[in-house]
Amino acid sequence: MSDIRFDGRVAIVTGAGHGLGRSHALLLASRGAKVMVNDLGGSVDGTGSGSAAEDVAAEIRAAGGEALSHRANVTKPDEVADMVSEVTKAWGQVDVLVNNAGILRDKSFAKMTVEDFQTVLDVHLTGSAVCTKAVWEMMREAGYGRIAMTSSSSGIYGNFGQANYGAAKMGLVGLMNVLHLEGAKYNIRVNALAPTAATRMTEGLIPEDALKLMTVESVSAGLAYL
Repeated sequence: MSDIRFDGRVAIVTGAGHGLGRSHALLLASRGAKVMVNDLGGSVDGTGSGSAAEDVAAEIRAAGGEALSHRANVTKPDEVADMVSEVTKAWGQVDVLVNNAGILRDKSFAKMTVEDFQTVLDVHLTGSAVCTKAVWEMMREAGYGRIAMTSSSSGIYGNFGQANYGAAKMGLVGLMNVLHLEGAKYNIRVNALAPTAATRMTEGLIPEDALKLMTVESVSAGLAYL
């Protein structure tokens, strides 16, 4: 993988303040990409806010890379449009989009409210569609684009207490399949990763000894290949 480079490319990584997103952003930047780091900076349930995005952007800049940060809520088209505008003003284009923003509202289906269900779908599925829509025409006109969706093994195999999360993650597979077909003639490749990795979102769900083997860096290596 050492020969995979992104020199001259511009990437947006959502949910990049921690875990997989942070790892993706750092890897892309280390391989030459200019990176917009997006994150609200809140807790895993989507509440609160913080400086996580700027912290990662600062880490990239300290290592000699180019990075910006933005706290756009991926479910809000106007905020996403503002983020994309900031990227194009700085760097002229968007070549790579990694849809990684996500939250958890884990409960058994019997205890889950409709709001719990909808809120998770809004961030994972609708948020990915909003961000993709914001760069889609630009990529079509450029004749180049690379888009990655973050699905999950919880969607493929199921996981107790994650009806909302699993449904959202499999919805992303459907979105990927359609956009793969629609983007192919414009050289837009759309793929999905369905990882299980050691992040804030898997703490308490997987035994500690297993988590030690599931590094976020190993998932980012797969992203670079896509």
